Amino acid sequence: MDLRMKERAQNTKLPEQAFTLYDQFAHGRINRREFMSGLTKLAVGSLTASSIMAALMPNYANAEQVSFNDPDIKATYQHFDSPKGNGQCRGYRVEPANLSQSAPIILVIHENRGLNPYIKDVTRRLAKAGFIAFAPDGLFPVGGYPGNDEQGKAMQRDMDGEKLKQDFFAAAAMLKGDSKGHGKVGAVGFCYGGGMVNKLVTEQPDVISAAVPFYGAAPDLTKVKNIKAPLLIHMGELDEWVNAMWPDYETALKDNNKSYQAYIYPNARHGFHNDSTPRFDKEQAELAWQRTLTFFHQHLKA
Repeated sequence: MDLRMKERAQNTKLPEQAFTLYDQFAHGRINRREFMSGLTKLAVGSLTASSIMAALMPNYANAEQVSFNDPDIKATYQHFDSPKGNGQCRGYRVEPANLSQSAPIILVIHENRGLNPYIKDVTRRLAKAGFIAFAPDGLFPVGGYPGNDEQGKAMQRDMDGEKLKQDFFAAAAMLKGDSKGHGKVGAVGFCYGGGMVNKLVTEQPDVISAAVPFYGAAPDLTKVKNIKAPLLIHMGELDEWVNAMWPDYETALKDNNKSYQAYIYPNARHGFHNDSTPRFDKEQAELAWQRTLTFFHQHLKA
């Protein structure tokens, strides 16, 4: 894609419907042909369907807040077994460089496209804040994140959903027994990962000690009674699909006397924390992230 085309589109206010179409495409509710057809209808003047699409696609150079060679962290890859899932799996593990004793551990669960550079950077941000962080690549059993989100999305969509869920469950169990941890595991996830965090706390309640789903699908409400971990739930005001699930989910949390905090961020879209796309809302993302760090420090003390 022509870089100048992308820059022109990014410097032009995109129509709100473009973000709606992108969310529908990113979550498989429309295909690429329908996505491009919708963008064509929004094109006006020099703003073409192709330039709108270029502006909507991730720019991972913008998403790096903590370099992989930052001296304060140590990043490696770690394999783990998932006997009920896809067998051998792998994740991105980042620790504080000066770790001399145990530290809280955070499981980071990616969106519906594998372990992309944004999620790896989030993992490094957590290590920079003093946590051990581990982000499984759900696509590892089929070759790993392919280098672009569209192909990654297709690969993840074609995987066995139950086995993939078991891979994340296996990662959480592995972290709970980690020798550098102290038995408490937090979990944070984004989009698909947010929904997986909700599944973890309802289906593996003894594993997770604190959970932060960002704009994730609600779990099976009949299993909300199983939750033991406190929840910090982040949603964007303009995220109609996820927010439509929230009233019933909140009712189930209240009816079962569960500990939770929920925030709906004004004028924020689905994916507002992802600083690689124009859906990013800097002010709201930073507020949500500071709340997340405070929450984990509060609930994951030794």
